[in-house]
Amino acid sequence: MRCTRTGAARRLLAALCFALTSLVANPSFAATKIQHLVTPGGIEAWFVQDATVPLVAMEYAFAGGAAQDPADKPGVGYMVASLLDEGAADLDSRTFHERLDRRAIELSFTIQRDRLRGSLRMLKEHSDEAFGLLRLALTAPRFDSSDVERIRSQIMSGLRRNSTNPNALAGRNFLKLAFGDHPYGRPSHGTLESIPTIKTDDLRTYVRHVLARDKLKIAVVGDIEPAALAKLLDQTFGGLPAKGDLTPVADVVAAKPPQRALVPLDVPQTVVMFGGPGIKRHDPDFMAAYIDNHILGGGSLSSRLYREVREKRGLAYSVSESLLWMDHSALFAGTTGTRADRVGESIDAINSEIRRFAESGPTQKELDEAKSYLKGSQMLELDTSSKLATGLLQYQTDDLPIDYIEKRNSIVDAVTLDQARQIAKRLWGQGLLTVIVGRTPQAAAQPAAAQPAATQPAAPQPAAH
Repeated sequence: MRCTRTGAARRLLAALCFALTSLVANPSFAATKIQHLVTPGGIEAWFVQDATVPLVAMEYAFAGGAAQDPADKPGVGYMVASLLDEGAADLDSRTFHERLDRRAIELSFTIQRDRLRGSLRMLKEHSDEAFGLLRLALTAPRFDSSDVERIRSQIMSGLRRNSTNPNALAGRNFLKLAFGDHPYGRPSHGTLESIPTIKTDDLRTYVRHVLARDKLKIAVVGDIEPAALAKLLDQTFGGLPAKGDLTPVADVVAAKPPQRALVPLDVPQTVVMFGGPGIKRHDPDFMAAYIDNHILGGGSLSSRLYREVREKRGLAYSVSESLLWMDHSALFAGTTGTRADRVGESIDAINSEIRRFAESGPTQKELDEAKSYLKGSQMLELDTSSKLATGLLQYQTDDLPIDYIEKRNSIVDAVTLDQARQIAKRLWGQGLLTVIVGRTPQAAAQPAAAQPAATQPAAPQPAAH
């Protein structure tokens, strides 16, 4: 999934368990040639050779992600991502991490809805060892029982905390409301019921099915020669299966709004998450929607929602909205937090402003200012090799051309006011899916308990509007 991001939007994405920035290079990187590297073994990568500092950064992703979890065992992919660096081949977990630490090698794995992603960063002089450790992690993970149980315990602790975390509950229930029993509606980190049932065989099966070369995307930025990198890529990924064995995931449109769900939780501040069906990355109107979203809710202090909800009415400290896109669906989603006795007023204000925006769209002044901001501010987001590698990987997973960096600003400039107004009506004119996590209306007038009750999320129920 990709998304627009602000500080508040990042909190939303964490709650939704999505990962995902629309990026463009700064002037120094924009002028750098992006090479399409193909190794002798057929491994492909986007590569920027940069000798400014003696570092190498690599980002890579395997198609699959949490959507490949068995329906009755959500969390398998998350456990795999948490365990891949816990020992491999003849190196137990402690020895493996000592090898990483000794050379200051950064190796990590994360799970997303559609992909298992990895990061590798090292000093140039330690490239051979860093890539060698990654090769072992991918091709010979140990999954020792002691490590599996330790990671399982950590995940269970996190799930218990999240059972009384209003943001986590809002994200989980919002996805359930939007996608139901589709893989996107399942909790990617698993549940208190599913994690104890996951066996080592489940982890190894996931690895066999997902870690393969045919759906692998790689981006590398740093101080390394193309020939040397090609050799390392073949050594690292060449031993993986040529093709994965992925379970097909159906395309899905988010539930039709308006619908509302309440999750009772005795906490001082109520969390509200709202959204609806979104727009896919390759829709011809995507950039118009992207600019509109900045105007409506993605622009933080400058957005319409912020002005209406925070500045004019003082209902919340922050309110934001993002576009979220995945391989098989898309959403727009927003979040805010407010006092329990002002939830209704806050939701009404959000609904009213979104409806107003859908009816009339942006003004020419708003459109021009948003274009200027998006073209200028994004130039600061790829100012390191790690950020650039992350951006290049995202372009690949979004199936964008290798010269997208050069084309992006002209795509932004090409959006007309008519386009922006048409997509505003299409995207935001259908009402909202809304999840409320907090105290029930009857309890809103009472002080919150010192310790929130460990309630289970309520099943989403449609609400009349």
